[in-house]
This record gives sequence, C-alpha cells and structure tokens, in this order.
Amino acid sequence: MGRRTQAERDAMTIEIGYALVSATVLAAVTFAGILAPSLYVFDLGRTARQIVLGVAAVAAVLVFVTRVVHVLWRFPRREGQPLPVPPPSRPDPGA
Repeated sequence: MGRRTQAERDAMTIEIGYALVSATVLAAVTFAGILAPSLYVFDLGRTARQIVLGVAAVAAVLVFVTRVVHVLWRFPRREGQPLPVPPPSRPDPGA
C-alpha cells in the first residue's frame, strides 16, 4: 500500500475532529439530560444522587464511544485503492 496524499491525510484529520466534537456534544447532552431532572425536579437522597450521577457518566461515555466509532467507521477506507475523488468539472463545449 502506498503513501497517503496530503488531501487524504487532511480529510482524515477533519473527520477525526468532527467525530470528537460531535461525540463530545452528544455526551454532554446525554449527561445533562439524565442528571438535570434528578437534581432539579426530584428531591433525591445522597445515595440516589450518586447512583444517578454514575448512570449519567456511564451513559455519556457510551454515547461518546459509539458516536466516534460510528462516524469513523463510515469514513471511506483505502483498501489498495485511492479514496474516491469527484471528477473535475469540464467546461461546456457549446458555450
């Protein structure tokens, strides 16, 4: 397998960044969505609060990992072939 081009490396860098940022946002929303009602709506004891905090943390980690894997799994792989590149646009011969 040959070396990757600069465009391929840049595309992968952008895809990794997108995966990490979107996973962080989804994990934060998941964590807040689970934890906020228990803190502000329900009057829970200390033990129950700790359990809900643990569940929220575990759910956030699972969402983060799932999102990163999902985004990067869909990224085109290079199995001996270059990544698909759209054909260059050609000027209209009738113009």
